[in-house]
Amino acid sequence: MRISRISAQKSTTEEDKIDLSILDPLIQKYKNKKGNMIPLLQGTQETFGYIPTAAFLKISSETGLNLSEMYGVATFYAQFRLTPVGKYVIKVCHGTACHVQNAKAVTEMIKEALKIGDGETTTDRLFTLESVACLGCCSLAPVMMIKGEAYGKLDGSKAVKIIKNIRIQESQSS
Repeated sequence: MRISRISAQKSTTEEDKIDLSILDPLIQKYKNKKGNMIPLLQGTQETFGYIPTAAFLKISSETGLNLSEMYGVATFYAQFRLTPVGKYVIKVCHGTACHVQNAKAVTEMIKEALKIGDGETTTDRLFTLESVACLGCCSLAPVMMIKGEAYGKLDGSKAVKIIKNIRIQESQSS
């Protein structure tokens, strides 16, 4: 049986529209410094909200950092994202105190309401859902955090109501 190759078709994606020149000051700041990989990745993520593939390529070519090593670091540490996230990242705590207080039910209701899975982003890029190990708010268990604000003593309906209110506020400000 003969296998024919399928030619890759380049499609225009959102990543193609990224202005990588805004990374120039960051690259110049860390270019020749020892231990520059993590600060470069953090700065890139702070700039774009995630680390685009094109940014890996630019950083590698301009600093000499090994592309596979950068990717290895970015995929090893949970702080780094390789895909865009929503404007609001919903972090649901699943630490011991929250787990005992049924954080799983809170996450399940949010997943159902937003029609996304854990670690996914809504199609309108408004929300990203993340289960996290601990938010350090054990006395508020179960708890979720959105944009640095903790919401505690939750059940699934309370969590969904908070998210719906954020969506309403967003639609009114548009």
